[in-house]
Amino acid sequence: MKPEHKEMMKARSRNLWLRVAYDGTDYHGFQRQIPPVTAVQNVLEEALGKICGELIELTASGRTDAGVHARGQIVNFFTDSTIPVDRLPAVVNRFLPGSIVVTGAGETDDRFSALHSLHNKTYSYRLTETDGYADPFRCRYSWQIDSRLDMSLMQQAADLLLGEHDFSSFRATGSNDNGSPVKTVYTAELTRQGNDIELRIAASGFLYHMVRNIVGALVKVGEGRLTVEDFAAVIAAKDRNLLPPMAPASGLCMERVTYRDYPEIG
Repeated sequence: MKPEHKEMMKARSRNLWLRVAYDGTDYHGFQRQIPPVTAVQNVLEEALGKICGELIELTASGRTDAGVHARGQIVNFFTDSTIPVDRLPAVVNRFLPGSIVVTGAGETDDRFSALHSLHNKTYSYRLTETDGYADPFRCRYSWQIDSRLDMSLMQQAADLLLGEHDFSSFRATGSNDNGSPVKTVYTAELTRQGNDIELRIAASGFLYHMVRNIVGALVKVGEGRLTVEDFAAVIAAKDRNLLPPMAPASGLCMERVTYRDYPEIG
């Protein structure tokens, strides 16, 4: 957001937050893009502008990539609109396509920022073991792999992510992300249901492509192509060039964002 726009927005009387779920398959990520490229933010801001009768600029808890989904994306915006927050989700959803849904809303003080106030984020990543044939009904929401994965070895490797580490090895190649590579991972748990395996990972923050790079490496561990010791060495090396290709966007979903000073938001 431009500085002059930020001041204009903050001069408005209300700061509202929304919880948003979306299927990111057909969008160029969350962050606003220049048309004809369409991002989730473009669509959501346009709908809110019609309802509020003014220019709306959103601040989001994170910029999900093209093809990445969300169940618990949090955004906030400043407005002079008098619409009651309990009515806002239903009204906004009338102006949105079925791939984007507002699932919660509230009003907060002017200090709250969906991005700068957050404490931690939780992502999930879903893998599906196939029998050689991809399932067209799952391809939008999981990485389908023609392999049998050793989940025990994968969990041993995932356990090494816990705690505070420099995650430079899992940063996107050529990333211009200037944030600190030091993050704290609180949970990294794998679960299985039939042929579906899900990784759920919560951390103080994530580098660009960090989860997808982690999953790409964990799959190689599950296939026996990397050992748990190899995975530990990758973390210690702080070198992205040691990693296999990252996992595709389709299996990744932003599940939840939490705010220590605003526990009612999320």
